[in-house]
Amino acid sequence: MTDTVANSGTVEQAQVAQRADAFVAELSEWLRIPSISADPGHHGDVARSAAWLEATLRRDGWPTVEVWGRASGATGNGDDTAALPAVYAHWPAADPAAPTVLIYGHHDVQPADLEDGWSFAPFEPRVVGEELRGRGASDDKGHIAMVLLGVRAHLAATGASAPAVSLKLLVEGEEESGSPHLAEVLAAHGEALTCDEIVVTDTGMVDRDVPTVCTGMRGLVDLEVVFHGASVDLHSGQFGGAVSNPVTELAALVAAFHDDAGRVAVPGFYDDVREPTAQERAAWAALPFDEPAWLAGSAAGAGATAGEDGWSTYERLWARPTAEVNGLHGGYAGPGHKTIVPHSATAKMTFRLVADQDPARIKALVERFVNDRVPAGITAEVSTGGPGVPPLICDLDSDLVASIREAMGIALGAEVLPAREGGSGPEALLTTELDAPLAFLGVMLPGDRIHAPDERAVLPLLLRGAESVAHLVRLLGERARA
Repeated sequence: MTDTVANSGTVEQAQVAQRADAFVAELSEWLRIPSISADPGHHGDVARSAAWLEATLRRDGWPTVEVWGRASGATGNGDDTAALPAVYAHWPAADPAAPTVLIYGHHDVQPADLEDGWSFAPFEPRVVGEELRGRGASDDKGHIAMVLLGVRAHLAATGASAPAVSLKLLVEGEEESGSPHLAEVLAAHGEALTCDEIVVTDTGMVDRDVPTVCTGMRGLVDLEVVFHGASVDLHSGQFGGAVSNPVTELAALVAAFHDDAGRVAVPGFYDDVREPTAQERAAWAALPFDEPAWLAGSAAGAGATAGEDGWSTYERLWARPTAEVNGLHGGYAGPGHKTIVPHSATAKMTFRLVADQDPARIKALVERFVNDRVPAGITAEVSTGGPGVPPLICDLDSDLVASIREAMGIALGAEVLPAREGGSGPEALLTTELDAPLAFLGVMLPGDRIHAPDERAVLPLLLRGAESVAHLVRLLGERARA
């Protein structure tokens, strides 16, 4: 395994290196379990994945390990929550006054099939050079395994029988399905999950050679619109041009969501947007961005960047809200042609939200925008699923963010710069329900093809991430004693 990232040669690094081969073998074993939460046919595999993690944590010596979720879980010790199995663990510090840090991640994965474009079976992981490839290698099993290795390295480096701070672990089984029962889990187990700080592993860096730490995630609201015309498909020669065409009308509605400058045209959509500061924009502008290389990666074929005028690609991804059409369906799409006026059409959309935007308010604005544009001759069904996901911005000046940047800097041998990410997750729910500050520690890369064929993790970075975890536990303990 070649590592091009500089490192200072610490005791923690040596402990991680001693365990590197076993780490790869162990993680590969876990990746073979297709824990796809979105597919009911794989819910048994989600339970098997939880059982695997439970056994691994017990082997590592975590004093408390539990599986929470449906009572039908393979481990047999589930509870009465409706969630797919989540794994909880607790390792108290020797000092009862030490702070408690909760580390959050997930063990469920996105669907994956060879037919999607994978070059190998997605649940038969393989090492290619310095990469481990397979579904979940980066998102998020690789990062949970990284945390476990970091804790082992911390204990070995210090010679202690307990970590320098009390550690709790919550590894969810439904994150890739939108965490539909996480609020229920947090409510049912609030006492066990009480903590002083939260660290989320499900994140990454903008570039391998310019380490960054995520300091914010966008929120999410989804929308489905169904336009109905006649009760059946109609002959286009007999009815075309004389009745409303649901596909045509829905396409016009979808086009109306953006103006010519690429801004979302929903009235009031930007009213609460917190703009990035001038200092943040300057810091992001200093980060490396190779547009042709970026487009040639997972976005291969896109041809050019696009989006809201006046903002860079990083700014569009991290600090600007969006409206994206995820699917537009209606009418005939088979071979040849079928001369019809379709009876219905469906659009699915998602809206990424940024700091200070409220999902409930955005849902109401979007629903009003659609309902105001339903043309004559069309009836509409408009639905938004669930409460949505709030955005989250970390306090850049917090001790937790500073400690993570220091820990990663030691492991990676370089200054760790602040950045954000464009995705969405349950971070805002965690920090609100548990009433604790939250920060991120992860080493995914934009080229890791998460949610895409041939997902990978760069093994030297996972090992440096494990070392970062070991340093972080030590630093948080030192900070508490200072």
